[in-house]
Amino acid sequence: MNLSLLKKMLAGLVPPDTQWLKMRLMNRKYGNEEWFPVVNKEGRVIGKAPRSVCHDGKSLLLHPVVHLHIFNRSGKLYLQKRSMRKDTQPGKWDTSVGGHISPDETVADALKRESREELGLNSFSPQFLGSYVWESPRERELVNAFSAVTDQLPEINRDEIDEGRFWSLQEIRINLGKEILTTNFEHEFRLLFANHTDEV
Repeated sequence: MNLSLLKKMLAGLVPPDTQWLKMRLMNRKYGNEEWFPVVNKEGRVIGKAPRSVCHDGKSLLLHPVVHLHIFNRSGKLYLQKRSMRKDTQPGKWDTSVGGHISPDETVADALKRESREELGLNSFSPQFLGSYVWESPRERELVNAFSAVTDQLPEINRDEIDEGRFWSLQEIRINLGKEILTTNFEHEFRLLFANHTDEV
């Protein structure tokens, strides 16, 4: 590679027609890593970045995720207990389904894939609840939240989840702020379900 071009690239002086070179170098460094789309607040894809960069606590690149809140016919909400092997908030109760959207994957496809991978769910009709930006000291996510009512009993993926069960909304309210639930779930529960009753 031309050393002069490399120096210009590192200094941010690379012309737009050489962006492919920058991406090629990044692919070489992070090639074996999971990559996420980088989006603006409206959800439009503006680039992509490796997982380690999105989660480094410095870049705070906004990347999209899906959350699905599964209710049963009695109005109880299914929560998953995060595996102790997770790098963030291990052992805490969290959203029924949650995961990152892959590059070139639609929100709908990511929701189906994550639901199948984590809970073995194949048949449900998701209702869009809204999108919001969640920021922690480690990352920034554009959360696409959905809910669904299903009679299908979730079958947890033991590689991802330690256990799961249905909670009444009152039981969740009682446990807010007690370090039992993830901070993201607590924020989302207050945002979306604060005024809901235990009936669906």
